[in-house]
Amino acid sequence: MSAPPQPATSERVSRGKLLIVDDEPSIRWALHQTLQAMGFQISEATSGEQAIALVRTVRYDAVLLDIHMPGMNGVQACQEIRKLMPMLGILMLTVKDTEEDKIEALDAGADDYVTKPFNVRELAARIRAAIRRSQAPQTAAAAVIRIGDIELDPPRRLVRKAGEAIHLTPKEYDLLYYLMAHAGLSLTHARLLSAVWGPEYRGEVEYLRTFMRQLRKKLCDDAAHPIYLVTDSHVGYRFNSDDQLPA
Repeated sequence: MSAPPQPATSERVSRGKLLIVDDEPSIRWALHQTLQAMGFQISEATSGEQAIALVRTVRYDAVLLDIHMPGMNGVQACQEIRKLMPMLGILMLTVKDTEEDKIEALDAGADDYVTKPFNVRELAARIRAAIRRSQAPQTAAAAVIRIGDIELDPPRRLVRKAGEAIHLTPKEYDLLYYLMAHAGLSLTHARLLSAVWGPEYRGEVEYLRTFMRQLRKKLCDDAAHPIYLVTDSHVGYRFNSDDQLPA
């Protein structure tokens, strides 16, 4: 009996369906080849307008969106895509590693940003984090979150470190929950303040820093060198995911 036919590439298990949006053919080609080799299914768009049209008809797990494009730029496209698909993972691509670009991208609704030229392993980790968020079930608000030796139990509003209960104030808990629910993603000061305290607090950066210092004291063995609650300089904060923790 002859051996059964091997499944076609399109039938193999995919790591996720990605849409690459960039007006530069060479960038699209490089990303396409790299990510396809890593097991992702790839589609391409050459403009923000085309990307929005595709998102309306195709279910993607994540979008890689160039921030600087002619016509509708990446920030405008991100805002429109976020309205259409609130849970879709969106990563912004930029050649400028400036704080202004990063903050603009994240405040527009992007989950993360990647600076070109990119490191393949870092790019993969950031895509996985964005896809985990996009695929999180709607019932995830009740699910226990475990990262490293930190465990957060939403139904009971309890936090444990290595099995030991940690006392948090209500706002400390709310801040930690938002950070852990978006683990691996860089969150701007304004986004954290709006989500935890309300939009009227968007400018209270020192207020946020005070709470972060308190959380680090309670959760980190060395608050001066935290492994969980890390600072993205001049942008915001991130709770490291399991694959971002030091070995």
